[in-house]
Amino acid sequence: MKLFFTFLLLTVFFVSQGTSQNITQSITGSVQDNITGELLAGANILVIGLDPPIGTTTDVDGRFELRHIPVGLVSLRISFVGYQTVEIQNRELRSGKELNLNVFMEERVILGEEVVIRGGVDKKGTINTMTSVSSRTFTIDETRRYAGSRGDVARMASNFAGVQVASDDRNDIVIRGNSPAGLQWRMEGLDIPNPNHYGAFGSTGGPVSMLNNNQLDNSDFLTGAFPAEYGNSLSGVFDLKLKNGNSDKYELMTMVGFNGFEVGAEGPIQRKNNSSFIANFRYSTMEVFDMMGVSFGTGTAVPKYEDFSFKINLPTKKAGVFSLYSIGGKSNIKFLDSKRDTNEVDFYGGEGWDMHTGSEMAVIGVNHAISINKTALLKTAVSASYQYFFVKQDSIVPESKEIIPYYYSNFKETRILFSTFLKKRMNAKNNFQVGVNINYYMSNLQDSLFKKDMNQFITLTTYKGFSSLIRPFLSWQLKLSEQLVFNAGFDYMYYTFNATSSLEPRFGVNYHLGTQSKISLGYGLHSQLLPTTVYNRETYLGNGQYVAMNHDLSLQKSHHLVLAYDWNITDFSRVKAETYFQYIFDAAVNAHDEDAYSVLNQGADFYVWNPDTLKSTGTGKNYGVELTYEHFLQHGFYALSTASLFESKYKGSDGIERNTAFNSNFVFNLLLGKEWELHKNSTNPKLTSKKRVIGADIKLNLAGGRRYTPIDENQSKIEHRPVYITNETYARQFNNYFRIDLKVYFKHGGKKSNYEVGIDLQNLTNAQNIYSQNFNTSTGEIYYTYQLGIMVIPYVRFEF
Repeated sequence: MKLFFTFLLLTVFFVSQGTSQNITQSITGSVQDNITGELLAGANILVIGLDPPIGTTTDVDGRFELRHIPVGLVSLRISFVGYQTVEIQNRELRSGKELNLNVFMEERVILGEEVVIRGGVDKKGTINTMTSVSSRTFTIDETRRYAGSRGDVARMASNFAGVQVASDDRNDIVIRGNSPAGLQWRMEGLDIPNPNHYGAFGSTGGPVSMLNNNQLDNSDFLTGAFPAEYGNSLSGVFDLKLKNGNSDKYELMTMVGFNGFEVGAEGPIQRKNNSSFIANFRYSTMEVFDMMGVSFGTGTAVPKYEDFSFKINLPTKKAGVFSLYSIGGKSNIKFLDSKRDTNEVDFYGGEGWDMHTGSEMAVIGVNHAISINKTALLKTAVSASYQYFFVKQDSIVPESKEIIPYYYSNFKETRILFSTFLKKRMNAKNNFQVGVNINYYMSNLQDSLFKKDMNQFITLTTYKGFSSLIRPFLSWQLKLSEQLVFNAGFDYMYYTFNATSSLEPRFGVNYHLGTQSKISLGYGLHSQLLPTTVYNRETYLGNGQYVAMNHDLSLQKSHHLVLAYDWNITDFSRVKAETYFQYIFDAAVNAHDEDAYSVLNQGADFYVWNPDTLKSTGTGKNYGVELTYEHFLQHGFYALSTASLFESKYKGSDGIERNTAFNSNFVFNLLLGKEWELHKNSTNPKLTSKKRVIGADIKLNLAGGRRYTPIDENQSKIEHRPVYITNETYARQFNNYFRIDLKVYFKHGGKKSNYEVGIDLQNLTNAQNIYSQNFNTSTGEIYYTYQLGIMVIPYVRFEF
């Protein structure tokens, strides 16, 4: 700890030495048609609020450059004849890094000779203009800004209405009561495996994200009734974009924080054609934080991981734009009961067990986009991905400390993905999009369990094979006027493994009630594959014979209906309300016995248990209302308040309706942030020669407690193992969850570099939130495991 702060103070001192000149930076970017991708020459770019005003126009290649812009929060207004004006509000311009913006403009609707212009600016419109409800674009500034987010897009999204993290130790997100397994991750237009360290097969989250927010661009997050181009998801979609590197000059970045020690670089490959690269590498600093006394919820085990990402952007004059990108990482951890400290929170290790687990994931892809005749855009993408997850678990005999092998798994899957689609503008009122996605899976799955009564290992899964998911889709957008817009389409899914399919209609409408508000309606039929491990779980018949009973399971499906109302109170504040109903059917439940099991309750744990005999007769339903008040960043201040009231129910094979594992009933978030610029009004040039800012962000989270199935203490004592009261599955609920996070920081901008130092205090009040109920086989008593206590996480970031 002492070494860390010594390094920090020395760095601050040396970087602070600079010249006494005013600090400015450049803003660069491009302006494109949002449908055809055509680069728009002659668009006007104006920096809002400067005196005298500074502006420019895009060149013949649709690019612009604004030089000598004062660093800090900047807002831009982009206008072009025949297009709706775009405003970009409060983007942070830093002295050590140019700001690069890719602006997409929407063509106006013309009725006869009259151009109808809708007033106001939709500051939370989505990049994908065919979305109608339950969607928003998030900026990378938001992932850095919100207290408790740790630079993680999933944890950041948990602040939005209808979303919450399943537990403190992982970033699995629960959307409207759905299992986290219902989420789909996409990158550059293609599906990707779980982009988290220690991500198990069948899960979508993990303790630490591989996604580097320094590599990401503004992206869309959707939570229901999404357009036809999105498929294989029941709850939500992260549609991630990777940003292009600086095509004008070279820039470096380094950072030390909770997520690791990180270095990054970006710059031009060839300036004359605006080609660029950006790359980042990160290595775990958990061992350092462990020595500082920070708990991660892993007991004495220390997570080790590393990850990387890069993107190369290659525009051409006539052949379109090519890009090459990649992301990957690996991780491992050992939980040793012999070294376990019973005073530390341990979500994963267990009494009497030694476990070694780890994961690897990598994606590499090539994209191509070309504008055709100024009325259409053709995009084609190909990627290859690899996912690996292993677990080795041994039991420990208490008396002799003998180690006996108990469970072993080795899951590998390689995917080859192809996507191509055409966006076409027929006229100012009609746009359509048609395309196909093909996912080819090559799976190698092995796991086995030691049966003490048989004194032998029993195979759970042994599968090596191939399968494909084919998804053609069609979307159509009709703009009857600037006030009324219809979106419609369908998605078709066909899974070659067992010849199951689903035709899924999608529909949405937006109606603007004047210039400040709109009402929206959206509907979609959605389906999703089960994890490959579920389809291939085997049943032991005896005499060395096995059979896979789950091959014929159907796709899980759901109807999702959403009604929304948006009101822009002022240019910098809005209220949004949504109500929804979701009915899930064809969910996998137990076929061997009539019980409470349903796959709808899985996906938020380190392990994903797969029963060997399932059938697709389960159902579920989610319904609720969500409210959002948002004050956009203005004069250094922002506020976000969200409230969600919901019910989440399901039926297993016994036909009894129960609460799902994720039915916490309510979630409330309040986030506030403020920045103060030091010496802003001073007349002393020595004080105004550098940009100095102090800031604070606070988050309050209140939610219903976790659902749980109680342990039968008397029967557990008799059997020397935890025995659950199954007729009370998820019937009980722990006390409400409460947590406050606080982040304070200092930013310093010199002439050519900047740094930021800060400290993130998570669970500031050290609230004791219950995580789980457990049974101690040695004492015969029930005890509770609690969520993470207070965490003190310092960080430092440099750009130059």
